[in-house]
Amino acid sequence: MPHPNIEVQVSEDLVRTLLRAQQPDLADLPLRWIGTGWDNALWRLGDDLALRFPVRETAVPLVTHEQQWLPVLAPRLPVDVPVPVRVGVPGAGYPWPWSVVPWFDAVPAGLTPVESRDAWCEQLADVFVALHRPAPADAPPNPFRGVPIAPRRAAVADRVAAVAPAQADHVLARFDELAAAPAWDGPPLWLHGDPHPANLLVHDGALRAVIDFGDVTSGDPASDLSTAWLTFDARARGRFRARVDAGCGWDDATWRRAQAWALSMSLVLLAHPDEYPDLAAMGRHGLAQALADD
Repeated sequence: MPHPNIEVQVSEDLVRTLLRAQQPDLADLPLRWIGTGWDNALWRLGDDLALRFPVRETAVPLVTHEQQWLPVLAPRLPVDVPVPVRVGVPGAGYPWPWSVVPWFDAVPAGLTPVESRDAWCEQLADVFVALHRPAPADAPPNPFRGVPIAPRRAAVADRVAAVAPAQADHVLARFDELAAAPAWDGPPLWLHGDPHPANLLVHDGALRAVIDFGDVTSGDPASDLSTAWLTFDARARGRFRARVDAGCGWDDATWRRAQAWALSMSLVLLAHPDEYPDLAAMGRHGLAQALADD
């Protein structure tokens, strides 16, 4: 499967130039490159801040959605989220908006032992109980999250053929069974959009923050709830579901759709194992969990 094209390289010289022009009081703070993902380059600035730069044009709305909607959503949530503290604009040859966000002293959950995550599974459930509330009509659209899962079958078939061909029949049969659950018939709810373990930050055995709200949208909560399989083992998943159900009262069909989403998202995480081995490890875990869970 083709790797997303990085259209702009965000160098230290470029970052310094943009800071000097737009945020001069921050321009001399220590600067360290953290990494470049599919959509953004991340730089740490000093002890308390980070910089997020889109590296391809299709990622620009992800940054602007965070800039617009995280100040609205953050007060409702029981953990920290990266509300932009400043907003950058195009300049010095860099063509897109960018953000200055808080730096959280934490590690991605995907880098922690799976068995340790039961310590904060109910914290994450509380995040979704708080977040999954009716969204306004102008919530950001997203054709890939919060939508019916059954029409994703062709994409699932293509992905499993590419990344796990030996499991294709099993995956597709399980996907078909789960995706046949009744469709969501409630109001569009606020969704994070991409709550896999790399976007959950942990410190001292607790959930420290939930990051990367670029896919924020509204719709069926099942796509968010897929993290039950991507993040946890069976024991923690049971506690997570019980806490979510106590707060939201979702039916079994919602969880079946969520499990179908877990199959789909696990295959996405497996797409680039050489470039993103940590994401691939999360995908292997999620796929195994979603296939094993009856």
